[in-house]
Amino acid sequence: METRLVVFPGAHFTLSTWLILSFLYVFPNVKADISCAPCMSPMQVNHAGDEHLRDPPGSGKYPRQDQKKPKLITALYPNIGVPAGRELDGFPGIAPKLERNAEGINSRAPLGNFTESALDEELFSDEYVKSESDLEPEDAALGRLKRSVPEFLENARSAEARSEEQRKTFGLRVDGQSKRAEVRWNRDDEHDARVSDSRPDEPKLTSSTFALAGDSAHNHAVVYWTGKNSSVILILTKLYDFHLGSVTESTLWRSTDYGSTYERLNDKVGVKTVLSYLYVCPTNKRKIMVLTDPEFESSILISSDEGASYQKYRLNFFVLSLLFHHTQEDWALAYSHDQKLYSSFDFGRKWQLVHERVTPNRFYWSVSGLDKELDLVHMEAHTPDGHCQYVTCRAQACSESSRTHPFSGYIETNSLVVQDEYVFVQVTTTGRASYYVSYQREAFVRIKIPKYSLPKDMHIVSTDQGQVFTAVQEWNQNDTYNLYISDSRGVYFTLALENVRTSRGLGGNSMIDLYEVAGIEGMLIANRKVENQVKTYITYNKGRDWRLLQAPATDLAGNPIHCVLPFCSLHLQLQMSENPYLSGSISTKSSAPGVIVATGNIGSELSYNNVAMFISSDAGNNWRQIFEEEHNVWFLDKGGALVAVKQPTVPTRHLWISFDEGRQWTRHSFSAMPLFVDGVLVEAGAENQIMTFFGHFSHRSEWQLIKIDYKSIFTRRCTEGDYQTWHLHNQGEPCIMGQKQIYMKRRPGNYCMVGWDNSRILSAEPCICRAHDFECDYGFERRGDGNCLPAFWFNPSTLSQSCSQGQNYLNSTGYRKVVANNCTKGVKEMYTARKQQCPNRPPRGLFLTTRDDKLTANMGSNVTFLVRLEEGDSMRTNIQLDFGDGTAVSYSNLSWTQEGIRHVYRSAGIFRVTALAENSLGFDTSSLYLHVTCPVEHIQLLAPYVVIKNKEVNLTAVVWPSHFRTLTYFWWLGNNTEPIITLDSSISHTFNSEGMVTITVQVSSGDSILQDTRSIAIQEFFKSLLLSFSPNLDEANPDIPEWRQDVGRVIKKAVLQVADIPEEQLLVAVFPGIPTAAELFLLPPRNQSDGRKRTEEDLEQISEILVNALNQISVEFELKPGSRVIVYITQLTLAPLVDSIPRHSSSAMLMLLSVVFLGLAVFLIYKFKRKIPWINIYAEVNHEKEQEMISTVGQNDATPKITLSEFSTQKELMEKELEACAKRGVINTCESTREIPNCTSV
Repeated sequence: METRLVVFPGAHFTLSTWLILSFLYVFPNVKADISCAPCMSPMQVNHAGDEHLRDPPGSGKYPRQDQKKPKLITALYPNIGVPAGRELDGFPGIAPKLERNAEGINSRAPLGNFTESALDEELFSDEYVKSESDLEPEDAALGRLKRSVPEFLENARSAEARSEEQRKTFGLRVDGQSKRAEVRWNRDDEHDARVSDSRPDEPKLTSSTFALAGDSAHNHAVVYWTGKNSSVILILTKLYDFHLGSVTESTLWRSTDYGSTYERLNDKVGVKTVLSYLYVCPTNKRKIMVLTDPEFESSILISSDEGASYQKYRLNFFVLSLLFHHTQEDWALAYSHDQKLYSSFDFGRKWQLVHERVTPNRFYWSVSGLDKELDLVHMEAHTPDGHCQYVTCRAQACSESSRTHPFSGYIETNSLVVQDEYVFVQVTTTGRASYYVSYQREAFVRIKIPKYSLPKDMHIVSTDQGQVFTAVQEWNQNDTYNLYISDSRGVYFTLALENVRTSRGLGGNSMIDLYEVAGIEGMLIANRKVENQVKTYITYNKGRDWRLLQAPATDLAGNPIHCVLPFCSLHLQLQMSENPYLSGSISTKSSAPGVIVATGNIGSELSYNNVAMFISSDAGNNWRQIFEEEHNVWFLDKGGALVAVKQPTVPTRHLWISFDEGRQWTRHSFSAMPLFVDGVLVEAGAENQIMTFFGHFSHRSEWQLIKIDYKSIFTRRCTEGDYQTWHLHNQGEPCIMGQKQIYMKRRPGNYCMVGWDNSRILSAEPCICRAHDFECDYGFERRGDGNCLPAFWFNPSTLSQSCSQGQNYLNSTGYRKVVANNCTKGVKEMYTARKQQCPNRPPRGLFLTTRDDKLTANMGSNVTFLVRLEEGDSMRTNIQLDFGDGTAVSYSNLSWTQEGIRHVYRSAGIFRVTALAENSLGFDTSSLYLHVTCPVEHIQLLAPYVVIKNKEVNLTAVVWPSHFRTLTYFWWLGNNTEPIITLDSSISHTFNSEGMVTITVQVSSGDSILQDTRSIAIQEFFKSLLLSFSPNLDEANPDIPEWRQDVGRVIKKAVLQVADIPEEQLLVAVFPGIPTAAELFLLPPRNQSDGRKRTEEDLEQISEILVNALNQISVEFELKPGSRVIVYITQLTLAPLVDSIPRHSSSAMLMLLSVVFLGLAVFLIYKFKRKIPWINIYAEVNHEKEQEMISTVGQNDATPKITLSEFSTQKELMEKELEACAKRGVINTCESTREIPNCTSV
C-alpha cells in the first residue's frame, strides 16, 4: 500500500503559544485544549489565490504577524502522471480523476495498467502557490497533460486486487480553479453524549511518534507503504520551488519496522542527487524506480530490495510519466516531454522508441484475454499532417510496417479509451460528435443513444459488470448530465437518470454526483437536480427505479425529526476525497456490505449548511445520525469496526472507534499534542493491525509519523457464534437484482477480530422475474403507466441490414433484462425479445458517403466510398456504384463493400456518384456530387414546400460563414445530369410537370464544397393552413432538420386521426427556428377523375373540417411521456385555392365595372390627399396586378382580408433573417432561419 502526503510549511506558533504547549507537555494532567485567542487559526485559500486568516469564533481580532502560512493538502497520483510539481494549473501535483475533453470520451483505464507509486498525497506551502498564468509556459502546458482515469485513487491504496469500494465513485472533472473549503474551529475534546472516553480497564492503543528531523523546509512528502507481508515504509521529502518549477532539495527515508524508526538514504542514492518522483512496481512491490529531477540530470535509480540499495542509469530523454504492465513486472512504458513513447523490458535499464507524436496519457498496455500479444500497445498518435489515429503495435517491434489501425479513419484528439472489454473513440463531422465502440476487439460500431440527445460532452463512467455507464451532457444542459446505461456490447444506450448534478472539486473541477455502493451489485446513489433543487436518490437495480432517502426518525440527542417524503428527505454529499488517505464525504466497503457512512443534511434539498454525519446499516433503508460535524471515517478489521477522526483542518489528539456500526463510540488518545492529520494509512498489513497517521503539530514543525497498533482493542478472534445473518432488501422487498441475498456480518458490539476469513454472501436464491427486473429497450420510453412504448423518432419495425433471409433475429418487446439480474421464469418469457425469421424485403434507406464525409477530393488521390443500407437483406441485395466519370463497379451483396469502395479520379470536375441497391422486391438509390477541389462549411437551401405548375419560383442558398471570395453555385433540378451554374445565391425556375422533385444545391469556394437537398411538390392548385403549437414543443426543439422531419411525420399522423383524408394528399412542413411553426398542405388527388371543380370543392370541405378540429383543440400528440402537444391554427394562407390557369366568369362585366369604380376612387383620393390629413399615400412600383386573397374560415365580415402586398418578398425575408442572425452571432444561421412561403408557393 502506498500513499503520498504533501504539506505546506507556513504559519508557526508564537512564543507564548510554545510556552503554553510546553507547560502542558510537562504537566500532562492539565488539559491541553487550545482555546487562547492568539493561537494559530486555520486559513482559507480563496479562488484568486489571495490568502485570509480566519479567527476562531468569538476570539476577537488579534495581530498575527508572527504566523506563517499553513500547509495546504493536495493529492498527486503518480501511477499515471507527470513528475511532481508539473501537474495541474497552479497546483503542481494535483491529478484529476477524470479529464474533460470537448465532446470527447474520458474514462479510467484498467487498474493493472497503472503504475503504483509512493507519491499519493502531496502537501504544498501556500506561499509558493500561484496561478497558471504566473507559471512558465512550459509548466502551464504540462499542467494540462492529464490522464482521464480515476482508478489511480484505487491503485494508490492497493494494486494487489481491483477493490470495489475504491472505484465506486466516478468523477467527471472539468477545468477550473481550486478553492479551499472554509474551516470551522472546534476544540479537540468537544463531543456528543454518545461518545465516551475509554475506561481504565479497557485496552489502550499503542502508539509511537517519529519526526523527520531536518526536513521542516520541505513542502512535498511522498509516503509509500508496501503493505501486505512487508514492514517497509519509504518517504521522499522535497523542496519544490514554484518560481523555478523544479525540485531543489530532496531526502529519502526508509523504515523497516512499520514506521517506528526511519533511516536517511541520501548517502546511498548520492548526496548531491535531487530526486523528484518515486514509482513502485504494482506486480512486485520490492522493485522501485526513483527519478531524478531533469533540471539537474536525467537518470533513473532502480531498487530490487524494497529500497535498501539502488543502481543508477542515465537516460537520453526526460520521463514525464510511467506505465507498468499489469502482469509482467519488468515491462514499462515511459512517456517523454517531446511526445515520444519508449518501452523497457528489463525494469528501466534499457529503453527503445515505440512511437512518436503520441497523445499524452492516451497509451495502454494490452488487456489479458482480449489482445493476443502481451506486449501489444494501444495508443493515440498523430500523423505528420496533424490528424489523429488509433494505432496498435507490439512494444518490442513497432515498425511502420507492423503497425495496425483498428479504426479506419481519423479520430478526435484525446478520445481513445481502452477499458476492460471495450475500446471507445470519437469522430466529429460537420460539427457533430459521433462515438464508436469496439466490443472484445471486434469491428467498431457506432454507439446508439436516443436520437435527439445530441451530446455536447460524453464521458465513460464505468465498464463494470459487463455493461457501460456513460454520462452525457445534452444540447440543452449546462450544469447537469444524463446518465445512460448500455447493453452488454456497449452499443445501445437507454436513459437511467436525468439531470445528475455536477459538483465542484478541490481543483475547481466538476465531478458527477454518482456513487456506486461497494459490495452490493446494482446499488447506486446519485444527486439529481429537480426543479432547481438537488435531491439524493438511490437505486437497487442499476437505475431502473429510483427513490428518495428516508430521513432518520430522531436526531443525535433522541429528539424526533418530522420529515415526510417527498417534501423532506435525507440528502448526501457524494464527493470522494482528492486525498486518497482521507475518507471523503461518503464511504462503503465490500467486506462490510450494507454499511454506508456519509456526510449530509435533512430537508427539502441538498445543502452544505448544518451538515452532520449519518450511517446506514441496512443498505440505505434506515439511517442514523452519528456526529454533528464532519469527520473522516475508515473501516477497520475488514469492516468490523469504524474509526473516526475530525477533519484535518482542526488539530486533534483523539480518535473514535465503534464496534456496533456507529451506535456507540469510544474515544482514544493517539498523541500527547494535537496533530493536524494530513492522512491515515489503514490496514496495510495482513497480520499486523497498524494505522499510520501523517501530519504536523504546527505549520512550521517537522513531519510527524505516528504509528498506532490497535490490535490490543480486540479481546479475541471471532468465532462462528460472533456472526449473524443479514438479509438485503429494499424497503421490505427481498428480491434485489433478481435474487434474495443473505450476508454474514459480525454481531454489533462484539470485540473480536474478524481477520481475513469473513465471507460476504452466505447465500443467493434466484427470484421469479417481475416487471422491475426489466428496463426499457433502446428506442423505447417508459410512460406514466410504467409501460415501455416506442419514442416518437423510433420505428420498431426497422430491421438491421445484416438480417438475411433464412436467418433469425430478435424482435424486441420494448424491454430488456437489467444486465447482471439473476431472476428466472415469471414474466421473463413475456418481456424477452422473441426470435423470428428474417423476412425477404426490398432495400430501404440506402446511404452513400465518403469515408471522411467530405464531398471533395484531390485529383489523383484515393477516394473511399461507403455504402450503408438501413433495411433490406444485405446478402441478397446487389450493389452498383457509378463513379460519374464513365466507370462503375458492381457487387453481388453488401458484405463486399464493408471496407469501402476505393476509386481514383484522374481529372478534376464535378462527378455525380450514384449507388443502386436492388433485389427481387425492389430497389433504392442514393447519390452524391463529388468535387475534385474546394471545402465548404455550411449551406441551407430555402425553397417552398409546394409550388404551382408553370409558375416561376425562387430558390435561394444561404452559406455560412460568409466569404470574401466569389462563390460558385451549382443547382441540380430533378434528374438533370447537368447543373445550372450561377454566381448568385438565388435562381428562378418554372416547373412544367406535377409530382415530387428533388433539388440539390452545392456551393464552391476555394477548396471547400457543401450541399443541401430539398424535395418539393409540384401541383396545379392546393390548399394550406399555418399551424402553431403549445409552448412545451419549443422546449424539446433542437432546431435541426432531422427533428423537423420526424415531428412533421408525427403531426401528419395526428391530423389523419381526426380527418378521413388520404395520406398522399397531406403534406406537413415544420419551419426552422423557435417558436415552432408549421404549414399543412392539402394536395389534390393524383387522379382527378371527378373533375377539377369537384376536387376544389373537396379540398374546401376538407379544409373546413380541419379548421373546426384545430379550433376545437382536437389535434394533439404526445412527444414524450407526460408531455402532450396541442396543435392550433395560426391563420389561413393567402387564398382558398391557388391556381395555375386563368378563370373565365360570367360576371366579367361586373368585375370590369368594379375595377373602373376602384380606379376612380383611387384617383379622387390621390387628387385630394392633401385635404385629408389622416391619409398617407405610399406609392410603389409593381408590374403585377395585386390579387386579393380571402380566408376560408368563414365568409363573414369579421374575417380579415389579406393582400399580397402585406407579405414580404422572398428576398426581403432572406435579408431580414440574415441581418437578425448576424446580430445574434449564431453559428447555425441557416438552421434558425424561418421559412415563410411566398405568394406563388401557397
